[in-house]
Amino acid sequence: MAKKIRKSKNLVNKKARFEYTFVENLEAGIVLTGEEIKAVRANKLQLTGSHVRIIAGEVYWIGGIISVATGDQQRSRKLLLHQAEIEKLVGKSEEKGLTIVPTKIYLKHGRAKLDIALARGKKLHDKREVMKQRDLERESARNIKH
Repeated sequence: MAKKIRKSKNLVNKKARFEYTFVENLEAGIVLTGEEIKAVRANKLQLTGSHVRIIAGEVYWIGGIISVATGDQQRSRKLLLHQAEIEKLVGKSEEKGLTIVPTKIYLKHGRAKLDIALARGKKLHDKREVMKQRDLERESARNIKH
C-alpha cells in the first residue's frame, strides 16, 4: 500500500512582505501545547499583526493567534533559537529602524517552525512603487494570455 504524502501547509504573512524590506531571515522552533500544534496542522492560525520580542535573553512571538478551544489564543509563545542567533538578533535589532517580524509558519519533520526576519519598514513611496510594479506585471500577463 502506498504511503500517503501530505503537502506541507505554509502560512505566509503577506502584509509583512508589503510593509517591510527583509534584511535577514532565520528559522525558529516554537514551544506549543498539544492543542496548539493540532491547530497549526489544521492551518487555524493568523500571523498578521504579530511581532517578535527579545525579553531577558529569550525570544518570544507576541500577538500570533492560534485558534484553540481552551486557553488563551493570543498568548506569548517562546521561540527556540541558538544563543549565537539570539545575540546576533539583539545586536541587529538595536540598530535604528530594524525590527523582527514573523514571515511564515510551516511544519518541518512534524515540528512547527516560524520563519522570522530582521526587517526595515518601507516608506509610503516604496509601497506605491510595489503596487505599480504588481499592476504592470498583471497587465503584461493579461496581454500575453490574450
